[in-house]
Amino acid sequence: MSEPYTKTDNFLRALVRLKEGITKYDEANDLLRDGIIQRFEFTFELAWKTLKTVFEHEGLTGLNSPKTVLREAFSAGLIKDDELWLTMLMDRNSTTHIYSEQSAIEICHNIQEKYVMEFERLLQNIRARLDVAAVKQTSE
Repeated sequence: MSEPYTKTDNFLRALVRLKEGITKYDEANDLLRDGIIQRFEFTFELAWKTLKTVFEHEGLTGLNSPKTVLREAFSAGLIKDDELWLTMLMDRNSTTHIYSEQSAIEICHNIQEKYVMEFERLLQNIRARLDVAAVKQTSE
């Protein structure tokens, strides 16, 4: 299996684990909240790194930061709401420095209400793109 497929599978596994955490989430339990935030961090990292690998597999190099990868993903139609993804990036960057319980609760709410759906859309779009590329390769 080639690297884009392996990265995509890893991204899927991280997303599944994030969703498992959300099903157990109770806003009063700060340990569970911290676990969800950590799983979000991991899932976000895999999301942008999977995109980077897909682009590199297609011959596009030089995308070395999450922001440049997200911009390219928006240009390529893999993500539709670039502002939401940039907010996700800001939340991801702020999670390592959360000292406010209210901020942690808000980020956890965003994860539940917005971010998981975006990760799912991205996963579908990456799979579709890889499927098209695979069909192209076999027909050449």
